[in-house]
Amino acid sequence: MTDESTPDVGRDFIRDIVAADLESGKHKGVVTRFPPEPNGYLHLGHAKSICLNFGIAEEFGGRCHLRFDDTNPAKEEQEFIDAIQRDVRWLGFDWGEHLHFASDYFEQLYAWAQELIRAGKAYVDDQSAEEIRLTRGTLTEPGQNSPFRDRSVAENLDLFARMRAGEFPDGTRVLRAKIDMSSGNINLRDPVLYRILHAHHPRTGKAWSIYPSYDFAHGQSDSIEHITHSICTLEFEDHRPLYDWFLDNLPVPSHPRQYEFARLNMTYTLLSKRVLTGLVREGHVSGWDDPRMPTLAGLQRRGVPAEALRDFVKRIGVAKANSTVDIGMFDFAVRETLNRTAPRRMAVLRPLKVVIENYPEGEVEELEAINHPDDPAQGTRKIPFGRELYIEQDDFMEEPPKKFFRLAPGREVRLRYAYFITCREVIKNAAGEVVELRCTYDPATRGGNAPDGRKVKATIHWVSAAHAVSAEVRLYDNLFATPQPEPGNFAAQLNPNSLEILTDSKVEPAFKNDAAIGAVQFERQGYFVRDRDSTPERLVFNRTVGLRDSYAKVAAAG
Repeated sequence: MTDESTPDVGRDFIRDIVAADLESGKHKGVVTRFPPEPNGYLHLGHAKSICLNFGIAEEFGGRCHLRFDDTNPAKEEQEFIDAIQRDVRWLGFDWGEHLHFASDYFEQLYAWAQELIRAGKAYVDDQSAEEIRLTRGTLTEPGQNSPFRDRSVAENLDLFARMRAGEFPDGTRVLRAKIDMSSGNINLRDPVLYRILHAHHPRTGKAWSIYPSYDFAHGQSDSIEHITHSICTLEFEDHRPLYDWFLDNLPVPSHPRQYEFARLNMTYTLLSKRVLTGLVREGHVSGWDDPRMPTLAGLQRRGVPAEALRDFVKRIGVAKANSTVDIGMFDFAVRETLNRTAPRRMAVLRPLKVVIENYPEGEVEELEAINHPDDPAQGTRKIPFGRELYIEQDDFMEEPPKKFFRLAPGREVRLRYAYFITCREVIKNAAGEVVELRCTYDPATRGGNAPDGRKVKATIHWVSAAHAVSAEVRLYDNLFATPQPEPGNFAAQLNPNSLEILTDSKVEPAFKNDAAIGAVQFERQGYFVRDRDSTPERLVFNRTVGLRDSYAKVAAAG
């Protein structure tokens, strides 16, 4: 239900829960959090969680915290902390004063662990990790009690203090909760609360020799921050009883409620941090921000607008059941945004030289071209035209099939914004490859229209050879070759054609003089953005997405 004071946001089950909690008075306000582990860069799946948590807080007049669950210093780095903050801001959200770290609460978490020991609900276990795993049981068989489960409170407190003091090597002891080794939920079979780890922490340095488990730190951190709705993905559903057990058995200041939603799965994509880390470390990609990566840094470098990503998340919605989204839906959202905003330019990716034999040598004229067909406010620009041009190799065929309407011997076509030209002669090299076309133009067709009313069946793009700027163009495709890649053997499923680099493309001279031009549509080619490797002496462009819209056709057919 909604009223004048409640936004009409009941578009998914979580927003319905939040609205009901506010209406009933269960909560006076909404406090959510986005709690990434700083052990890698954010990816598309995180974008869904970010938009949900920050979006709900914004829609209901609450606040959303950014909290780093930094409980494993062996895998965490300051680089990841910095990158995560950049990416959340790029996506369009801000946490204001509420930047938090689980490490802020290490002293309190340690004190609460001592409380569990004193209550007889936690004990120090000397078993190895392998022994604990073997005695944990299975989905159909109960676990076995540890031989150290009945240690006295005094002994457990002493050993735990000595663990903190750094007396014992890594892996020799852990602190476990004493719950139920016969529970049908494996997460309640005496889970590990603390492990010994002599590692440098990005924020606390060497101050600690023990670190809390994610499960132990997470709910209590939510409680300390008075989170009202702890929203996480579906794989944590079986962890919810443990989340509640800790809160029920400790003197915490509040008792948040955990809600789970389906994580994002997408075709031709793996959103596993383990896989993404492996791709980087094994050199399959150039880094976390490689434009083929589904990381937010990679998408940003590829030219994906934050607005498109937010729109995509809105389109896929929030559900309780896992499903897989067609990657075409993501491309569709990106293309729709860029189609509205990106100015148009002409670029020839695989150039073929054209000489217009009846055009005066040395003459150059400027033709007017519109910057965006649906946005007059973007204005027009001047493009130079001369005797020698470049067109796309694919826009010419010496022996064209029936439905090929572009340039061919004896055929007339329109040059975008310019003239009608007719191919008169084909020049080949010693290998028999077409290297140049000799054409004539009709001076009466300036602007692309014939005064006698004759029509042509094709319009092709071009750039002036004398004014063109050479550029490197990187064409990106799906990183994986199969629609449903498996994380177990990800390297074998990589697409060998995920990147094609064109080193001698030609673009309009406007690019050389205007470094501020962002994402653009190369007419008839797709949407491109200048890469960070680009310099005034060497322009580099990444293809963001092509013009072909397969998803829209599928959606219409459905």
